[in-house]
Amino acid sequence: MHGFQQQQIGMTLDGMPLGEQTVRNYNGLNTIQAISSENVARIVVSQSAGAESVAATNNLGGSFDYVSRDPSHKLGGTVNQGFGSYANFHTFARVDSGDLNRSGTRFYASYMRQDGQIWKGTGEQFMQQVNAKFLQPIGQSSSISAFFDWSDLHQFSTADASPEVLSNVGYNVSNYYNGKQSGLQQAINAANGIYPSSFSNLKDPADSAYYDAVLNTVDTFGGIKAHMQMTDNLTWDTTAYGHGESNQTTWTTPYYPSPNGSPLSELVKEPAIQRFGIISQAHYNIAHNEISGGVWYENNHYQSPMYAYEMPNIVNGQLTSALPNPLGHWSNPFAKIYNQTYNTNTFTAFVQDTYRVLPNLALHFGFKSVLATTNVGNGYINENYYGSGANITSGAGLTTSKPFLPHISADWHFLKHHELFFDISENVHTYAQSGYKLSASPFAISQTAFDAGRNSFRPETDWTYAAGYRYSSQIIGASVYAYRTNFNNRLQQVTSGSAVNPISTVSNVGGVTMNGVDAAITIMPIKHLSFTNSVSYNHATYDDNLQEAGVSYHTRGKQIINYPRFMYKTRLSYDWQGLTAYVDASYTGKRNYSYTGDVKIPSYWLTNLGVQYNLGKLPYFQKSVSTVKDLTLNFSVTNLQNNRYIATMGENGNPLSISQGALEFQSMLVGAPRMFFGSISANF
Repeated sequence: MHGFQQQQIGMTLDGMPLGEQTVRNYNGLNTIQAISSENVARIVVSQSAGAESVAATNNLGGSFDYVSRDPSHKLGGTVNQGFGSYANFHTFARVDSGDLNRSGTRFYASYMRQDGQIWKGTGEQFMQQVNAKFLQPIGQSSSISAFFDWSDLHQFSTADASPEVLSNVGYNVSNYYNGKQSGLQQAINAANGIYPSSFSNLKDPADSAYYDAVLNTVDTFGGIKAHMQMTDNLTWDTTAYGHGESNQTTWTTPYYPSPNGSPLSELVKEPAIQRFGIISQAHYNIAHNEISGGVWYENNHYQSPMYAYEMPNIVNGQLTSALPNPLGHWSNPFAKIYNQTYNTNTFTAFVQDTYRVLPNLALHFGFKSVLATTNVGNGYINENYYGSGANITSGAGLTTSKPFLPHISADWHFLKHHELFFDISENVHTYAQSGYKLSASPFAISQTAFDAGRNSFRPETDWTYAAGYRYSSQIIGASVYAYRTNFNNRLQQVTSGSAVNPISTVSNVGGVTMNGVDAAITIMPIKHLSFTNSVSYNHATYDDNLQEAGVSYHTRGKQIINYPRFMYKTRLSYDWQGLTAYVDASYTGKRNYSYTGDVKIPSYWLTNLGVQYNLGKLPYFQKSVSTVKDLTLNFSVTNLQNNRYIATMGENGNPLSISQGALEFQSMLVGAPRMFFGSISANF
């Protein structure tokens, strides 16, 4: 999977879908909210874009399947305590029951807590999480297992940046919140046109900082899986799962005053997800064939409202009411801003066969069928906020129907240490969903815009052609991977205005053609030492010019937004007995911020280093402390050179060009400065 972005990769946990990994997930949850990293046993990654068996409807570029660790056969536990810059503390504890009876019944339960402060401005970042897994073996090869996850996330967000802010004010601009009355006073002053002196040269000082921006979300996720060994050659796996999420994402707006006279109000998006599904797959091995097939069904109920809550005012230097806790639960809104309720039914089926023509040659053929229907209703829009005559899409629906999405590949180990492979696949991305004007969803727009564009809305598809070569030996490991992807019907969000009240449209920008090559080499000149270098070149351009409001913008042949053309990574590591040390560096090339490419974000370097020491592997330690196993000390430094860079782009959409306000639009997040982390962990 090369040249694709995160939201184009299918993500699952033990086969259960995690949905599209976007800033505003509408059909799942982020991987860190689904499972604690200490409970991940491994990650299964597709070789290329073809991944017909994965339970996902956004996998244009392949899949990641996170596999949770099984409970241990022995009674024991794990404790991990981490610390770091900006009051960062990470605590993890897990208890394994061990085998409870002769059949091997066992379970584990874990708790994780993460505390810290945002690196610029004022605000806490807090998360706690509970995981549990139960495993009941049946006979020699069958089992029933259950996985449970509960996560509670509360965090302040750093201020979104614009090119204008970065060039005129700098990278450390933060929101006004400081936990005190003075922070609210600054925000009220800004709402009344009195800005910090550093904002004097900005065209849009009102949107360069707000009072606060906060994310509060609670997820409950889990499933039950039956793994049945029907015969020596036939296995059957069935998983039933469910997921619920409640969310309050807040932003203080200076454009909508509170009834108490404050020029501010708190806009709170309150999306909620309730989904359930079932996955069933069979695997049959006969002669030289590995045959499998399966189905997946999911119902997803996604509600996306936004409300306005009253903020305190300051009169004669006195607060009219207590400062609200941004990380708390908001209640009793004074206005409803918008609402939409989505209901999506998804059904997929696949069949695949890997045929081993020779012991060193495997041919693969499979296909996937997708049928997904999304309906949106309960539409409401506040004309006092958006203006007279405003409307929102409601009582409408779109269907994605792709009965045949093929995947063909081959893998040939033609000589010892040498491997050739190719992969060809077609994939589809069903229609996205979100709050009003918050993404490239064709539903998150006005009813007028939906009706006008309905005939041009098509689900995005792609064909990916890839070929590669690998070499592996004790001294050298090397690979070359070349690919071409043809995207069709790409839906993009074109945005201007402010982040709290954007002016945005969703357009079918047509096709995108992507050609690229990746190369990597790892050299192990002496025992314990390895040196890795990898380079990636990606030429992904729009096939057509973009038409917007009757105006043609020159985007044909321009590199796609938010994605670099060139990347490079290097790593030097040394491993001896219980000691592991590394230093790595990465280069990310410049990226287009505007569709026309007249605003680019500079390239940057990042360097990290770390050292880990496992005392548990030392003989004297094992003899002296018999109850503690694998006591590990870890220390690392990220962004060693303390470089300034843009980590995330396009979280609020992307602008067209400078003439359409690209320099003033806030849709970038600044990367963290140099930070230090350490931890101590032990198994019992």
